[in-house]
Amino acid sequence: MSILKIGAIASGSGSNFEAIVKACEEGILKNKARVEVLVCNKAGAFCMERAKNHNIPFELIESDKFLHLPREEFDERMIKVLKNHGCELIVLVGYMRLVSKKFIQVFNGNVMNIHPALLPSFKGLHAHRDVLEYGVKITGCTVHFVDVESDHGPIIIQKCVPVYDTDTEDTLGTRVLEWEHKIFPKAIELFCDNRLKVKGRLVVIEGIVNL
Repeated sequence: MSILKIGAIASGSGSNFEAIVKACEEGILKNKARVEVLVCNKAGAFCMERAKNHNIPFELIESDKFLHLPREEFDERMIKVLKNHGCELIVLVGYMRLVSKKFIQVFNGNVMNIHPALLPSFKGLHAHRDVLEYGVKITGCTVHFVDVESDHGPIIIQKCVPVYDTDTEDTLGTRVLEWEHKIFPKAIELFCDNRLKVKGRLVVIEGIVNL
């Protein structure tokens, strides 16, 4: 069985990046997938230190220096790096920008993202704050395929997390993050095993999923 080559894109700490790397090294993705390269768009982001610690190549392409460019032209810089490393699946692990239609097409739609809420509810950058302000009792996290809209593509897998009356953004975020680190590798495993069939907005999973 061939090893799936993953390219990761991040803007910040990269804890989901590290969770995926560890799953490739010693977890459910061992002998199934390997992270070939990390692309980071923010100088000083800790995700690059994580890449160094795991001997994974990384490229810094600072989006702040290309604000004058259309998104497609900026994305071409990332595409070149990811293609040079033979990446077949792209994972957005805390990437704080939208990717272009061209980017998605180049990788045949094989682009995944994780969001710290149960989509389609609480999209955007402040999910935990919005969850607490709204007063819902259940939140969670979502892995989905990416399209050109924010937090919108077909949903692969979700996990519910309770919201407590005493929660803050930090306490809630910590509990949700624990599940993010589990369901993103699981979604990649399902992809590796060819168990995901996309039919419009519906992602059909063959077999039983155990988390």
